[in-house]
Amino acid sequence: MKLTTRQQEVLDYLKMEHGRTGIMPSTREIQHHFGFASQTAAVSHLRALEKKGVITRNERRARSVMFADQLDREPITDIPIYGAIPAGFGDAGTPEPLGTLTVDTTSLGVSPTAKTFALRVRGESMIDAHIMDGDHVVIEQKEPRNEDVVAALIDGETTLKRYIQNAKGTYLKAENSRFPDLYPAQELMIQGVMVGLVRGASGGW
Repeated sequence: MKLTTRQQEVLDYLKMEHGRTGIMPSTREIQHHFGFASQTAAVSHLRALEKKGVITRNERRARSVMFADQLDREPITDIPIYGAIPAGFGDAGTPEPLGTLTVDTTSLGVSPTAKTFALRVRGESMIDAHIMDGDHVVIEQKEPRNEDVVAALIDGETTLKRYIQNAKGTYLKAENSRFPDLYPAQELMIQGVMVGLVRGASGGW
């Protein structure tokens, strides 16, 4: 079915933002971009695109839009975004996801069934590893190897650092000379290993 001019513009915007950030824009972002009076108008355009078969959606999940032409390509999956790191999990358990990140599992080198989640980077402690404030990191829950970048719980604080094991012991190393190495006083628990990076994606609805 042929798209209206506005529907094509919305579809083009979805593809542009997904290509730029790896995350689908929220209905609020669509509303602001096109100057709609409410989010309802954005939802109506998404429903129209779905009816015409160019996207698929899961209304129970945030940002869960897939393009029809993705379905015949490499395995694509949505992984949950669990807030910012180093704010992280703490000892409160796994939080409610703030949205989802759509990733190509083949390009990441992970199985579509792997236990993965995403975290939004906050701060500059890993900039020398080209991990910037505002990026999203994809974390796989698996055992780390020496010098892996990991999401770790150290003495009650969650952080993203490089995992080091050597003669000094086991500790976490920043990739920024202005930040000190972190040695656990009581606890060091690895929550997962970084397997992917999405540049400069904005979180939240």
